[in-house]
Amino acid sequence: MSGDLVAVWDVALSDGVHRIEFEHGTTTGKRVVYIDGKEAIRRDWMFKLVGKETFHVGGTNTKATINIDAVSGFAYEYTLEINGQSLKNYMENRSKVTSTWLLNLDGIDCRVVLEKDSMDIWCNGQKMETAGEFVDDGTETHFTLGDHDCCIKAMSSGKRRDGIIHTLLVDGMEISESE
Repeated sequence: MSGDLVAVWDVALSDGVHRIEFEHGTTTGKRVVYIDGKEAIRRDWMFKLVGKETFHVGGTNTKATINIDAVSGFAYEYTLEINGQSLKNYMENRSKVTSTWLLNLDGIDCRVVLEKDSMDIWCNGQKMETAGEFVDDGTETHFTLGDHDCCIKAMSSGKRRDGIIHTLLVDGMEISESE
């Protein structure tokens, strides 16, 4: 990486947290986008120094756009959009549509993400095989991590504003939600 690195963002998606780095050579017009340390886009001679670069991130193939705007003179501002929203709005909205748990199983750090709309479950970048069933007080979605029986229970909170509460159980023990 050269001295042209102008922005770094960490983006939490269902398949993991991805680091996006952007190099912008304001004298050469060079633009380079790295995702998780790997070069994704390289443009060496861009006559227009402002504009945007659009690319896809992660196993979920999420659309990302870096906007390059001139602030004043030779100063530039770089903003990242995910699925057409500012990173801040995307992350705020994401916390409403996903639940995330961080846990350590058999010495391995696991990041379990539930996508509430599809009920897809991801662990460390892999979409899990699941089996869902209806129970008296809601639903249970079962999956395994290593030798561990896991289950995400979804049940009504009884309060309209809170909606449905999702709880992760690993071998019958409740894991508290993070992020």
